[in-house]
Amino acid sequence: MAEIGYTILVTGQEHRGVGLVKWAGMGNGDVGKPFVFPGHPDRSVHVKGTYGAGGTVVLEGSLEVAPESYCTLNDPQGNPLSFSLEKIEQVLENATNIRPRVSAGDETTSLDVYLLMSK
Repeated sequence: MAEIGYTILVTGQEHRGVGLVKWAGMGNGDVGKPFVFPGHPDRSVHVKGTYGAGGTVVLEGSLEVAPESYCTLNDPQGNPLSFSLEKIEQVLENATNIRPRVSAGDETTSLDVYLLMSK
């Protein structure tokens, strides 16, 4: 298990209050470094890559300043944000800290997680 850092990607839309963050190459057991930016509450997440056998990513959040625990975030219908295939989902909660966590997979699991945020 490793903590995977994120990259802030340049989209050309930053002047409109849009930001894009990427955690790259996440494997089984990896946890993304939490991204802290609650000022952009409209968020979508996109997970893609090689899932491997049983590969699953969950998107987690916390409202704690120094998080001791995280909860799985949900889509607007109240479904947990758990990905076992490529898709894009909107994030319901505006958590202070957001991170992806690969909860299952095998040695071939390699996933990229994108978080799009806007005001």
